[in-house]
Amino acid sequence: MPTYTSIHLAERPQDAVVAGKTFTPKQQEIPSASSLKDGEVLFQTLYLSLDPAMRGWLNPTRSYIPPVEIGAVMRGSGIGLIVASKSKKFPVGTYATGMCGWSEYSVLNEKHVESLDLPEGAVPTDALGVLGMTGLTAYFGILEIGQIKKGDFVVVSGAAGATGTVVGQIAKLKGAKVLGLAGEDSKVSWLKEELGFDEALNYKDPQFAKKFRDATKDLIDVYFDNVGGEILDLALSRAKPFARFVMCGAISEYNKKKPQGPKVLALTMLDMPNILLTSHAELHDDHLHAHSYARFHRFRLRRQVR
Repeated sequence: MPTYTSIHLAERPQDAVVAGKTFTPKQQEIPSASSLKDGEVLFQTLYLSLDPAMRGWLNPTRSYIPPVEIGAVMRGSGIGLIVASKSKKFPVGTYATGMCGWSEYSVLNEKHVESLDLPEGAVPTDALGVLGMTGLTAYFGILEIGQIKKGDFVVVSGAAGATGTVVGQIAKLKGAKVLGLAGEDSKVSWLKEELGFDEALNYKDPQFAKKFRDATKDLIDVYFDNVGGEILDLALSRAKPFARFVMCGAISEYNKKKPQGPKVLALTMLDMPNILLTSHAELHDDHLHAHSYARFHRFRLRRQVR
């Protein structure tokens, strides 16, 4: 019988993921079409999304989603091909997206699969980016949570990442002034020269704190946070009264044994909601609106497929 590879959680990392220890590969027989139940499909994974949130799923702590169990296939979303089906919605040959996990093949219920619907000019992997969860996070985070308006001064941390790049471009389309933060000079240049950010800073620059204070002399209206840590503390010290801080991620803390929250107690009133798509079902009803937004406003993207 033909086999496939799946990647399973072997042990929980104490800090950083350890190659060869945190995960282990397993070989299994590919399920047959006859083994499927009504409403199920056999999903052959073509592309997987690798997202910062996955690191949090490995921790045995209370969260918005249960942790991945030891021995289980690592959780993850992907793009794939339906190669066997007992679903009227998804015949064999359909390209789709689904929570397939880190596995070459998986059996999925039709409820957990979506057809791949791409606008003109898009490529399949965009369904895991600007037209997927990261794009929706950016869209709803900056528009619904951040309540951005023309003339706002917006600061985006992790601005060269999948979510941050879309956040900054939406902010510019809405007439805001945008400062992006990234970790390489090449990314800083890309944000300004290609994405149209008004300014960008390298947070690894020894003079970053001073440059950040100079760049935010008029104070911050909206801060979209992807990194947490010291940069969040710095942003809190530069907030306007009633500034909106959109708490999307804290990647600087994910690999720490004892992650820390903000150390700076802001001396002004702030609105600091978090963006969590899975807890806002009503947002998904506007999914087509988000897709239409991406269709008409052609975002500049940098795709990494490995």
